[in-house]
Amino acid sequence: MKGKGQISALVLSTLAMITSFTVWSVFSPIAANIQEQYQFSDAEKSLLIVTPVILGSLMRIPMGVIADKYGARKVYALTILFTIIPTIAISFSNTYGFLLFWAFFIGMSGTTFAIAVSYVTKWFPAEKQGVALGVLGIGNLGTAVASLTIPSIVNTLGMNGAFWGLALVNGIMACIFYFGTKDLPKPKETKTIKDALSVAKYKDTWVLSLFYFLTFGGFVAFGFYLPTLLQDTFQLSTVTAGLKVAGFVIVATLIRPFGGYVADKFGAKVVLTVLFGGIILLSSLMAYFINDYLFFSICCLSMALFLGAGNGAVFKLVPSVSPNNTGAVTGIISAVGGIGGFFPPLVMGLLKGMTGSYSSGFILLAFFALACLLVHIFLYQNRGSAAHVRIVKNLEQGKS
Repeated sequence: MKGKGQISALVLSTLAMITSFTVWSVFSPIAANIQEQYQFSDAEKSLLIVTPVILGSLMRIPMGVIADKYGARKVYALTILFTIIPTIAISFSNTYGFLLFWAFFIGMSGTTFAIAVSYVTKWFPAEKQGVALGVLGIGNLGTAVASLTIPSIVNTLGMNGAFWGLALVNGIMACIFYFGTKDLPKPKETKTIKDALSVAKYKDTWVLSLFYFLTFGGFVAFGFYLPTLLQDTFQLSTVTAGLKVAGFVIVATLIRPFGGYVADKFGAKVVLTVLFGGIILLSSLMAYFINDYLFFSICCLSMALFLGAGNGAVFKLVPSVSPNNTGAVTGIISAVGGIGGFFPPLVMGLLKGMTGSYSSGFILLAFFALACLLVHIFLYQNRGSAAHVRIVKNLEQGKS
């Protein structure tokens, strides 16, 4: 009976996360259309694109705790149903301020990651949770689904039709998930938010948060802002730009498990050094080839590989921080990573308005990746540090 419950819990949680992430990413592929309709600046367009990221990231920690306390299945379904309200309300907005207001609450769609992790992990023993969470990570493809489908839907049904369609799909998905899954018995003791935040005392938590800020934050930033960049720089249509970004997201998502595998096989030092070095190089090349469509596209696909593998490699280290509080560490690191997707688009929009080019934004990305590399090297030079003991030794000597 539990085996059947495991399958439905994993499959339906993943599907629900895909639809939720499609809503979370809705503004990215059609930002140019909205900008044309409302006549706002590039900086304002960037702010609209990343506004859902704020709530979707910051609320992951409390939503994970709430899911543990009141039941993840119920919280998951209610969260999806809640997002229907701002999704429909967007269609009635007639000012930029109202767009931002409802875009902020659409961000709740992004919290489904933490809720899904809370729900799925309870169905699987520790030795199978890695595989289960790897499958659940496919939910990130919702960003690709948005890029692939939303522009065409807007061209066919109009802006309002797209938002109402998303609301309908999410309503149906919430019902399918709730009635197609089951609850497990609640644990006798549940962690409070205070308990969850106790892992913040570990230096390791913040080191990995810094690394995930780069890798997952970069993934989110590219997924959300790349359509705008491609349309502005190369005059691609919303549909064509959506197809390109969908390819980026698919590559970065599917390569993620491989990052964890190579980190386990070859050790953290080598893998993270190569990944951070590759991001530095590719960021610099993207700044140089910003007006060359072919070379810029090659760099984008390569960046997808490095960021996706980086996500897997960094998250492979999470259990070694605090084995008894993996969920709490996951919540903090994933929240910081999500916030990492908030700042780059804003910076890109501001620098584009000031300089007329996106090149300087990629130079800043290269410098941030360099900072991560230096922190990483410093940890290995200080072989007796807490970060080294808990992270590096556990990863390189263990096969979790």
